[in-house]
Order: sequence, then C-alpha cells, then structure tokens
Amino acid sequence: MHAIRQHEFGPPENLRYEEVPDPRPGAGQVGIAVRACGVHLVDTMLRRGTYEGPFALPDLPMTPGREVAGVVNELGDGVDESRLGRRVVVHLGMASGGYAERAVANVTDLHPLPDDLDYAAAVAMVGTGRMTIGILDVAQPTAEDVVLVTAAAGGIGTMLVQATRNLGATVVGLAGGAAKAARVRESGATVAVDYTAPDWTDRVRDALEGRGITLVLDGVGGPDGQAAFDLLAPGGRLVVFGWSGGEPIRFDSADLFKRSLSASVALGPGILRRPGGLRGLQERALAEAAAGRLVPAVQTFALKDAAAAHAALETRATVGKVVLVP
Repeated sequence: MHAIRQHEFGPPENLRYEEVPDPRPGAGQVGIAVRACGVHLVDTMLRRGTYEGPFALPDLPMTPGREVAGVVNELGDGVDESRLGRRVVVHLGMASGGYAERAVANVTDLHPLPDDLDYAAAVAMVGTGRMTIGILDVAQPTAEDVVLVTAAAGGIGTMLVQATRNLGATVVGLAGGAAKAARVRESGATVAVDYTAPDWTDRVRDALEGRGITLVLDGVGGPDGQAAFDLLAPGGRLVVFGWSGGEPIRFDSADLFKRSLSASVALGPGILRRPGGLRGLQERALAEAAAGRLVPAVQTFALKDAAAAHAALETRATVGKVVLVP
C-alpha cells in the first residue's frame, strides 16, 4: 500500500508518499480500506516537532493521521465476521497511521456509518465534530446570545455557526478574505466580516446596531482573538479552544472583574471528563451530521499531496475540514 511517511521533524516537505507493507490487525482489531483520512492542526505541530501537550512526540519514522473512515476489509482474532465489509469511522489517537491506504483500529473504537453519510463528512465529525460538541457543552449558547465566532470558515467554526444559528442566536462570523466571509454567510451567520480589513471591529459594531457581543468562541488568539475579546459586552463569556494565530488572548482576572466577564477553556481534561468521554462526543457529533443539523465543510486533497495540505492549513488557506483521499 501507499502511505505518507515522516522520517524527521520539520517542514511539510518532510511528508513523503511511499510504498510500505500493509498493516495487519491483531487480536480484537480490524483492518480498514481507507476512503478518507482527516488532517488536524495538531498533525502539523507533530510534524514540526513543536507539539506541547499531554502526549509525547511520536517516534520516527512514522505515518501521521488520527481520523479515518472506510470499509472493514480484514479481521483480527476474536472479531465477529459480521464486521467484514462494514462502513466505519474511527479516531485512532495521536499519530496513529491514518495517512494511508490501509489502517488498523481496535474494534471497540469503531463507529458504524449510515449509508447517507459520506466518508469525508464522517472523518470531519469524528474529530472536528466532537470538538465542536465539546465547545458547545462548555459555552451553553442560547437564543438570546449574540455570538462571535473567530475562524468561522474553518472546520470547527463552520459548525459553531450552524449550531448557534440553529438555536436562534445572532451570530457574527469572522473569516480571512471576502471569499471566506461569503462562505460564512452561506453557513448561516447573521453577520459575516472579513477580519483582514483594518476596520473590521467597527464593521461588527455597525452591523449589530448597538447590540453587544455576549459570547466569543475563539480558536485563533493573537491580535484578532484579542480584538474579539475586547468586543465582549459587560457580562459576556469567552470560550477558548486554541490559538492558531500563534499565541493565546492575553488578559487577567482584573480584566474579567472590570467588565464582569467569564472565561472558560474547551480543551483537555474539561472535555475528557464530560459524560461519555470522547466517545460520547463522537457519537453525538455523528448523530448531528446524520440528522442534517450539522453539515461539515470539507476541503479534500489527494493522499499523495499531504505536504500541500499541511502547507495550506498552516497558512490558513483552507476552508473547512481538510481531508486526504487515497
């Protein structure tokens, strides 16, 4: 089979399309013929060797990839034969071989796919979708909220816009460039603003006609996340789930006290301790997609073009969830 292999940490060009032996399932595992594999921002940090989190950097050489969808084509010992030929999606964990034509997963980690949910959408929901559900659990948006979503054309941002609009909230979506802002508007945002414009905060204020932002959902940080934080009205809430802009929003307890703000983090242990854990979030995300309430935006690249996919994601040149197709 073909897979993406990484032999040293560094730039996207270190991701190489190579021929390798097929992985074989062990006891309690299945082999999967991969139809789609997800690309995550964490994948780029692992590739660079700059990941700082609860897990160690992977040993090299390795095949990246955390999320795959496909068809079960091989069974390990102890796995019921009824699993053969099933359409499935699975989150493999950190750097666990997803960028490949074949993958191996524990049978207990599999999720069945309904026939009307395609592989790329399923990959988006099992990773990005579960994160979206976790963020919403922390934020608890309501119909009365005025919500600002940063990076609203991204995989998580698109679904946050959809979910908060489904509740009846007023939603301001920020995106980089006119084309992305148009996509945010199509996703259902009440107001879509290009944050590359120097006066974008004034445009938000003008569009809201005196209404204040009550909830900021931020995964960008940096100057744009900081400006979004500054737009919060007294009594507002900030939920942080990353800082793709390079650094987190800077504030202290005095900043919160002066404006009666609250701040929460939708990452790490707070998500892991939710009822049902990560698998529960995955199941809820897949159910939302199957019901048509959340429709992930997906941008696909051929598996052999994984390096280009990483480069596009790191420069924020993508729209929606990035998915590799073998």
